[in-house]
Amino acid sequence: MHNEYMRLAIAEAKKGRYQTFTNPLVGAVIVKEQRVIAKGAHLVYGQPHAERNAIEQCHSSEDLINSTLYVTLEPCNHQGKQPPCTQLIIDSGIKKVVIGQLDPNPIVAGQGKRFLENQGIDVLVGIEETEVRRLNPHYNFYHQHQLPYVALKQAITLDGRIAHDAQTRSAITGSAVWQNVHQERGDYQGILVGSQTVLTDDPTLLTTIETSFPPIRIVVDRRGRTLSQPQLALFADDSAPVWIFTQQAAVSDLPAHVSVIQLEELTIAALLKELATRQVQSLYVEGGAAIHDAFLASGLWQESITYVAPKFLGGNSLASFTSERTPKQLQQLTEVTVTAVGEDVCIRGRRPEECSQD
Repeated sequence: MHNEYMRLAIAEAKKGRYQTFTNPLVGAVIVKEQRVIAKGAHLVYGQPHAERNAIEQCHSSEDLINSTLYVTLEPCNHQGKQPPCTQLIIDSGIKKVVIGQLDPNPIVAGQGKRFLENQGIDVLVGIEETEVRRLNPHYNFYHQHQLPYVALKQAITLDGRIAHDAQTRSAITGSAVWQNVHQERGDYQGILVGSQTVLTDDPTLLTTIETSFPPIRIVVDRRGRTLSQPQLALFADDSAPVWIFTQQAAVSDLPAHVSVIQLEELTIAALLKELATRQVQSLYVEGGAAIHDAFLASGLWQESITYVAPKFLGGNSLASFTSERTPKQLQQLTEVTVTAVGEDVCIRGRRPEECSQD
Protein backbone atom coordinates (compact mmCIF):
# COMPACT_ATOMS: atom_id res chain seq x y z
CA MET A 1 0.00 0.00 0.00
CA HIS A 2 2.98 2.34 0.53
CA ASN A 3 3.49 2.62 -3.23
CA GLU A 4 -0.15 3.39 -3.92
CA TYR A 5 -0.25 6.24 -1.41
CA MET A 6 3.07 7.65 -2.62
CA ARG A 7 1.74 7.70 -6.17
CA LEU A 8 -1.17 9.79 -4.89
CA ALA A 9 1.36 12.16 -3.32
CA ILE A 10 3.21 12.38 -6.64
CA ALA A 11 -0.03 13.35 -8.38
CA GLU A 12 -0.59 16.05 -5.75
CA ALA A 13 2.92 17.43 -6.26
CA LYS A 14 2.29 18.04 -9.94
CA LYS A 15 -0.41 20.59 -9.08
CA GLY A 16 2.33 23.12 -8.28
CA ARG A 17 3.99 22.95 -11.70
CA TYR A 18 5.21 26.34 -13.03
CA GLN A 19 4.49 28.11 -9.72
CA THR A 20 7.11 26.97 -7.18
CA PHE A 21 10.09 28.82 -8.73
CA THR A 22 13.30 27.65 -6.98
CA ASN A 23 11.34 25.41 -4.61
CA PRO A 24 10.70 21.78 -5.56
CA LEU A 25 7.35 20.21 -6.40
CA VAL A 26 6.14 18.37 -3.29
CA GLY A 27 2.97 16.41 -2.59
CA ALA A 28 1.64 14.90 0.62
CA VAL A 29 -1.08 12.40 1.57
CA ILE A 30 -2.22 11.52 5.10
CA VAL A 31 -3.56 8.02 5.73
CA LYS A 32 -5.26 6.52 8.77
CA GLU A 33 -6.54 2.97 9.02
CA GLN A 34 -5.95 2.48 5.28
CA ARG A 35 -8.09 5.50 4.44
CA VAL A 36 -6.86 8.74 2.85
CA ILE A 37 -7.97 11.54 5.15
CA ALA A 38 -6.16 14.50 3.53
CA LYS A 39 -4.02 15.55 0.59
CA GLY A 40 -1.94 18.63 -0.09
CA ALA A 41 0.77 20.13 -2.30
CA HIS A 42 3.22 23.02 -2.32
CA LEU A 43 1.31 25.17 -4.78
CA VAL A 44 3.09 28.54 -4.86
CA TYR A 45 6.59 29.70 -3.99
CA GLY A 46 6.67 31.34 -0.57
CA GLN A 47 3.35 29.85 0.49
CA PRO A 48 2.67 26.82 2.77
CA HIS A 49 4.43 23.55 2.10
CA ALA A 50 2.67 20.34 1.11
CA GLU A 51 2.73 18.89 4.64
CA ARG A 52 1.02 21.94 6.15
CA ASN A 53 -1.58 22.07 3.38
CA ALA A 54 -2.39 18.40 3.91
CA ILE A 55 -2.60 18.72 7.69
CA GLU A 56 -4.87 21.73 7.42
CA GLN A 57 -7.16 19.78 5.09
CA CYS A 58 -8.06 17.37 7.89
CA HIS A 59 -11.58 17.92 9.20
CA SER A 60 -10.56 17.08 12.76
CA SER A 61 -7.23 17.27 14.54
CA GLU A 62 -8.12 13.99 16.23
CA ASP A 63 -7.94 12.25 12.84
CA LEU A 64 -4.22 13.04 12.67
CA ILE A 65 -3.36 11.13 15.85
CA ASN A 66 -1.41 7.94 14.98
CA SER A 67 -1.81 8.61 11.24
CA THR A 68 0.80 8.16 8.50
CA LEU A 69 2.10 10.96 6.31
CA TYR A 70 3.28 10.15 2.80
CA VAL A 71 5.40 12.97 1.35
CA THR A 72 7.42 13.00 -1.86
CA LEU A 73 10.35 14.99 -0.42
CA GLU A 74 11.96 15.01 3.01
CA PRO A 75 10.23 17.51 5.33
CA CYS A 76 12.22 20.65 6.09
CA ASN A 77 13.67 21.24 9.56
CA HIS A 78 14.60 24.92 9.22
CA GLN A 79 12.92 28.29 9.30
CA GLY A 80 12.67 29.77 5.81
CA LYS A 81 9.75 31.57 4.21
CA GLN A 82 7.69 28.95 6.05
CA PRO A 83 8.19 27.41 9.52
CA PRO A 84 9.74 23.93 9.75
CA CYS A 85 7.39 21.14 8.72
CA THR A 86 9.03 18.63 11.08
CA GLN A 87 7.72 20.33 14.20
CA LEU A 88 4.26 20.65 12.69
CA ILE A 89 4.26 16.91 11.98
CA ILE A 90 5.24 16.09 15.55
CA ASP A 91 2.71 18.50 17.07
CA SER A 92 -0.09 17.07 14.91
CA GLY A 93 0.21 13.56 16.33
CA ILE A 94 1.35 11.87 13.12
CA LYS A 95 3.33 8.76 14.10
CA LYS A 96 4.84 7.58 10.81
CA VAL A 97 6.33 9.46 7.87
CA VAL A 98 7.00 7.78 4.52
CA ILE A 99 9.37 9.82 2.33
CA GLY A 100 9.91 9.43 -1.42
CA GLN A 101 13.42 10.92 -1.47
CA LEU A 102 15.75 12.79 0.85
CA ASP A 103 16.19 16.47 -0.01
CA PRO A 104 19.55 17.20 -1.74
CA ASN A 105 19.41 20.85 -0.63
CA PRO A 106 22.21 21.17 1.97
CA ILE A 107 19.97 23.12 4.35
CA VAL A 108 17.83 19.98 4.64
CA ALA A 109 19.92 16.97 3.47
CA GLY A 110 18.80 14.37 6.00
CA GLN A 111 18.26 16.75 8.90
CA GLY A 112 14.48 16.51 8.65
CA LYS A 113 14.60 12.71 8.74
CA ARG A 114 16.97 12.67 11.73
CA PHE A 115 14.91 15.17 13.70
CA LEU A 116 11.72 13.19 13.19
CA GLU A 117 13.41 9.93 14.20
CA ASN A 118 14.92 11.55 17.30
CA GLN A 119 11.40 12.61 18.30
CA GLY A 120 10.11 9.05 18.07
CA ILE A 121 8.57 9.24 14.60
CA ASP A 122 8.85 6.07 12.50
CA VAL A 123 10.44 7.13 9.17
CA LEU A 124 10.63 5.12 5.95
CA VAL A 125 12.56 6.44 2.93
CA GLY A 126 12.74 5.51 -0.75
CA ILE A 127 9.18 4.54 -1.70
CA GLU A 128 8.65 5.14 -5.45
CA GLU A 129 11.94 7.07 -5.41
CA THR A 130 12.56 6.81 -9.17
CA GLU A 131 9.21 8.40 -9.97
CA VAL A 132 9.58 10.94 -7.18
CA ARG A 133 12.94 12.09 -8.54
CA ARG A 134 11.33 12.73 -11.91
CA LEU A 135 9.27 15.48 -10.27
CA ASN A 136 12.33 17.70 -9.72
CA PRO A 137 15.25 16.78 -12.02
CA HIS A 138 16.45 20.40 -12.20
CA TYR A 139 16.27 21.00 -8.44
CA ASN A 140 18.03 17.71 -7.71
CA PHE A 141 20.84 18.33 -10.20
CA TYR A 142 21.41 21.91 -9.07
CA HIS A 143 21.83 20.98 -5.42
CA GLN A 144 23.91 17.89 -6.16
CA HIS A 145 26.33 19.61 -8.56
CA GLN A 146 25.99 23.34 -7.76
CA LEU A 147 25.34 23.99 -11.46
CA PRO A 148 22.18 24.53 -13.53
CA TYR A 149 20.60 21.60 -15.31
CA VAL A 150 21.11 22.29 -19.02
CA ALA A 151 18.85 21.17 -21.87
CA LEU A 152 19.93 21.81 -25.46
CA LYS A 153 16.87 22.41 -27.63
CA GLN A 154 16.91 22.66 -31.41
CA ALA A 155 14.58 22.41 -34.40
CA ILE A 156 16.09 20.80 -37.50
CA THR A 157 15.28 19.39 -40.91
CA LEU A 158 15.87 15.73 -41.82
CA ASP A 159 19.31 16.71 -43.13
CA GLY A 160 20.23 18.40 -39.85
CA ARG A 161 19.78 22.03 -40.97
CA ILE A 162 18.44 24.86 -38.84
CA ALA A 163 18.27 27.77 -41.32
CA HIS A 164 19.02 28.88 -44.87
CA ASP A 165 21.98 30.83 -43.47
CA ALA A 166 23.10 32.57 -40.26
CA GLN A 167 21.37 35.84 -41.20
CA THR A 168 17.99 34.41 -42.24
CA ARG A 169 15.20 33.37 -39.94
CA SER A 170 13.80 30.03 -41.08
CA ALA A 171 10.59 28.41 -39.82
CA ILE A 172 11.50 24.71 -39.66
CA THR A 173 8.82 23.03 -37.56
CA GLY A 174 5.03 23.43 -37.43
CA SER A 175 2.56 25.13 -35.11
CA ALA A 176 2.31 22.17 -32.71
CA VAL A 177 6.04 22.42 -31.95
CA TRP A 178 5.73 26.18 -31.53
CA GLN A 179 3.06 25.63 -28.88
CA ASN A 180 5.03 22.84 -27.23
CA VAL A 181 8.24 24.87 -27.01
CA HIS A 182 6.51 27.93 -25.58
CA GLN A 183 5.00 25.74 -22.86
CA GLU A 184 8.24 23.83 -22.33
CA ARG A 185 10.07 27.08 -21.61
CA GLY A 186 7.91 27.45 -18.51
CA ASP A 187 9.65 24.46 -16.88
CA TYR A 188 13.01 26.28 -16.88
CA GLN A 189 14.35 29.25 -14.96
CA GLY A 190 16.48 30.54 -17.82
CA ILE A 191 16.16 30.61 -21.63
CA LEU A 192 19.53 31.09 -23.34
CA VAL A 193 20.50 32.11 -26.88
CA GLY A 194 23.51 33.61 -28.58
CA SER A 195 23.70 37.14 -29.93
CA GLN A 196 23.36 36.02 -33.55
CA THR A 197 20.01 34.39 -32.77
CA VAL A 198 18.82 37.65 -31.23
CA LEU A 199 19.97 39.73 -34.19
CA THR A 200 18.53 37.33 -36.79
CA ASP A 201 15.28 36.17 -35.17
CA ASP A 202 14.55 39.10 -32.82
CA PRO A 203 12.76 36.74 -30.39
CA THR A 204 10.91 37.62 -27.19
CA LEU A 205 11.88 34.26 -25.59
CA LEU A 206 8.70 34.17 -23.50
CA THR A 207 6.61 31.27 -22.29
CA THR A 208 2.87 31.00 -22.87
CA ILE A 209 2.45 29.53 -19.38
CA GLU A 210 0.85 31.87 -16.86
CA THR A 211 3.36 32.15 -14.02
CA SER A 212 4.58 34.72 -11.53
CA PHE A 213 8.12 33.50 -12.23
CA PRO A 214 8.77 33.72 -15.99
CA PRO A 215 12.15 32.40 -17.16
CA ILE A 216 15.03 34.86 -17.29
CA ARG A 217 15.98 35.60 -20.90
CA ILE A 218 19.75 35.15 -21.19
CA VAL A 219 21.92 36.27 -24.11
CA VAL A 220 25.55 35.32 -24.64
CA ASP A 221 27.03 38.34 -26.44
CA ARG A 222 30.81 38.45 -26.11
CA ARG A 223 31.25 41.48 -28.38
CA GLY A 224 28.20 43.35 -27.12
CA ARG A 225 26.55 43.49 -30.54
CA THR A 226 23.01 43.57 -29.14
CA LEU A 227 23.69 46.45 -26.75
CA SER A 228 23.49 49.05 -29.51
CA GLN A 229 20.17 47.74 -30.88
CA PRO A 230 17.44 49.34 -28.72
CA GLN A 231 14.68 48.25 -31.13
CA LEU A 232 15.15 44.57 -30.27
CA ALA A 233 12.12 42.78 -28.82
CA LEU A 234 14.07 41.72 -25.75
CA PHE A 235 14.61 45.37 -24.86
CA ALA A 236 11.08 46.49 -25.71
CA ASP A 237 9.29 43.70 -23.82
CA ASP A 238 9.71 44.00 -20.04
CA SER A 239 7.52 41.08 -18.97
CA ALA A 240 10.58 39.04 -17.93
CA PRO A 241 14.16 39.92 -16.96
CA VAL A 242 16.92 39.97 -19.58
CA TRP A 243 20.53 39.17 -18.67
CA ILE A 244 23.21 39.86 -21.27
CA PHE A 245 26.56 38.18 -20.65
CA THR A 246 29.41 39.96 -22.38
CA GLN A 247 33.12 40.75 -22.24
CA GLN A 248 32.44 44.37 -23.10
CA ALA A 249 31.94 47.26 -20.70
CA ALA A 250 28.44 47.69 -19.29
CA VAL A 251 26.00 50.08 -20.95
CA SER A 252 24.08 52.51 -18.74
CA ASP A 253 21.08 53.51 -20.87
CA LEU A 254 19.33 50.12 -21.14
CA PRO A 255 15.76 49.45 -19.93
CA ALA A 256 15.34 48.63 -16.23
CA HIS A 257 14.54 44.95 -16.87
CA VAL A 258 17.87 44.44 -18.70
CA SER A 259 21.07 43.60 -16.81
CA VAL A 260 24.52 43.46 -18.38
CA ILE A 261 26.84 40.96 -16.71
CA GLN A 262 30.50 41.36 -17.63
CA LEU A 263 32.73 38.31 -17.37
CA GLU A 264 36.45 38.55 -18.03
CA GLU A 265 36.42 35.10 -19.61
CA LEU A 266 33.06 34.15 -21.11
CA THR A 267 33.36 30.36 -21.30
CA ILE A 268 30.51 27.92 -20.83
CA ALA A 269 31.99 26.88 -17.47
CA ALA A 270 32.28 30.49 -16.28
CA LEU A 271 28.77 31.28 -17.49
CA LEU A 272 27.20 28.34 -15.67
CA LYS A 273 29.14 29.06 -12.50
CA GLU A 274 27.84 32.64 -12.51
CA LEU A 275 24.29 31.48 -13.15
CA ALA A 276 24.57 29.01 -10.27
CA THR A 277 25.66 31.78 -7.88
CA ARG A 278 22.53 33.66 -9.00
CA GLN A 279 20.45 30.57 -8.10
CA VAL A 280 19.41 29.69 -11.65
CA GLN A 281 18.69 25.98 -11.38
CA SER A 282 17.84 25.16 -15.00
CA LEU A 283 18.67 26.40 -18.48
CA TYR A 284 16.87 25.86 -21.80
CA VAL A 285 19.45 26.55 -24.49
CA GLU A 286 17.80 27.41 -27.82
CA GLY A 287 20.91 28.09 -29.88
CA GLY A 288 22.14 29.00 -32.32
CA ALA A 289 24.52 26.48 -33.82
CA ALA A 290 27.73 27.88 -32.32
CA ILE A 291 26.26 28.18 -28.82
CA HIS A 292 24.95 24.63 -28.98
CA ASP A 293 28.32 23.33 -30.11
CA ALA A 294 30.11 25.21 -27.33
CA PHE A 295 27.89 23.48 -24.78
CA LEU A 296 28.40 20.14 -26.51
CA ALA A 297 32.18 20.55 -26.39
CA SER A 298 32.12 21.61 -22.75
CA GLY A 299 30.32 18.49 -21.59
CA LEU A 300 28.30 20.74 -19.27
CA TRP A 301 24.82 19.74 -20.39
CA GLN A 302 22.40 17.04 -19.32
CA GLU A 303 19.67 16.68 -21.96
CA SER A 304 19.10 17.08 -25.68
CA ILE A 305 15.67 18.03 -27.07
CA THR A 306 15.51 17.90 -30.86
CA TYR A 307 12.41 18.66 -32.92
CA VAL A 308 12.74 17.18 -36.40
CA ALA A 309 10.63 18.33 -39.35
CA PRO A 310 10.02 16.06 -42.37
CA LYS A 311 11.76 18.58 -44.65
CA PHE A 312 15.09 19.14 -46.37
CA LEU A 313 17.13 22.29 -46.94
CA GLY A 314 20.35 20.91 -48.44
CA GLY A 315 23.06 22.93 -50.18
CA ASN A 316 25.09 25.30 -48.05
CA SER A 317 22.29 25.90 -45.54
CA LEU A 318 23.27 26.23 -41.89
CA ALA A 319 23.81 22.96 -40.01
CA SER A 320 23.10 22.46 -36.33
CA PHE A 321 25.94 22.32 -33.76
CA THR A 322 28.36 24.06 -36.14
CA SER A 323 31.75 25.55 -35.21
CA GLU A 324 35.40 25.47 -36.23
CA ARG A 325 36.46 22.81 -33.72
CA THR A 326 37.47 19.29 -34.68
CA PRO A 327 35.38 16.78 -32.70
CA LYS A 328 37.17 13.85 -31.09
CA GLN A 329 34.28 11.51 -30.36
CA LEU A 330 30.67 10.66 -31.01
CA GLN A 331 28.26 11.71 -28.28
CA GLN A 332 25.95 8.85 -27.35
CA LEU A 333 22.60 9.59 -25.69
CA THR A 334 20.74 7.43 -23.18
CA GLU A 335 17.08 7.23 -22.13
CA VAL A 336 16.07 8.20 -25.67
CA THR A 337 12.39 8.80 -26.43
CA VAL A 338 10.71 9.62 -29.73
CA THR A 339 7.26 11.24 -29.83
CA ALA A 340 5.14 12.83 -32.52
CA VAL A 341 4.37 16.54 -32.14
CA GLY A 342 1.87 17.44 -34.84
CA GLU A 343 3.55 16.85 -38.19
CA ASP A 344 7.00 16.78 -36.58
CA VAL A 345 8.92 14.48 -34.23
CA CYS A 346 10.60 15.17 -30.87
CA ILE A 347 13.70 13.15 -29.94
CA ARG A 348 14.86 13.44 -26.34
CA GLY A 349 17.91 11.92 -24.77
CA ARG A 350 20.22 12.34 -21.82
CA ARG A 351 23.97 12.70 -21.71
CA PRO A 352 25.51 9.77 -19.80
CA GLU A 353 26.89 10.93 -16.47
CA GLU A 354 30.21 9.18 -17.02
CA CYS A 355 30.75 10.70 -20.48
CA SER A 356 34.09 12.50 -20.70
CA GLN A 357 34.44 15.98 -22.10
CA ASP A 358 35.51 16.52 -25.70
